[in-house]
Amino acid sequence: MGGSSGSGPKRSDLRKLEEVARKTIREASEGGRRNIFISFVREDLNEVNLLRGQAKNENSNLEFNDWSLREPFDSDRAEYIRRGIRERISQSSVTLVYLSRNTAKSKWVDWEIRESIRLGKGIVAVFKGNEPPKVLPRAIAENKKNVRLTSWGHESVSEAIEKSSISE
Repeated sequence: MGGSSGSGPKRSDLRKLEEVARKTIREASEGGRRNIFISFVREDLNEVNLLRGQAKNENSNLEFNDWSLREPFDSDRAEYIRRGIRERISQSSVTLVYLSRNTAKSKWVDWEIRESIRLGKGIVAVFKGNEPPKVLPRAIAENKKNVRLTSWGHESVSEAIEKSSISE
């Protein structure tokens, strides 16, 4: 689980994510930076925070917008959550999917990828190391032509996002 304790994010982490997301939306509406919807499983929050840290670099044109969830995909609140996520995806240039050995198990990540494709958003799937996980989310496996796979690294991620944004 790559540095995550597996117990899920703390409330303070979720509040920070919400603050970052609000700031992202504000800055995106002001122009200049790309608004990126980040899709990941909560077990990978620590790694995603490192990736998000890359965007804080002054020279970066990236701004991440993520809405990690604790809610089960089929919960009573699922449709309400889907509407909120759909709105965030709509406001984004690209959906970035953080791939790990846990990602393929997530119904939410799969739905976010499918919804991003439906909305005509570019999809960039980022993995740590030299190769992506052996098992990919079904939505990626079924839509390989719509997804750019890239290894983790500021330059490679930025380039993949830029190319995905252009092809929108």
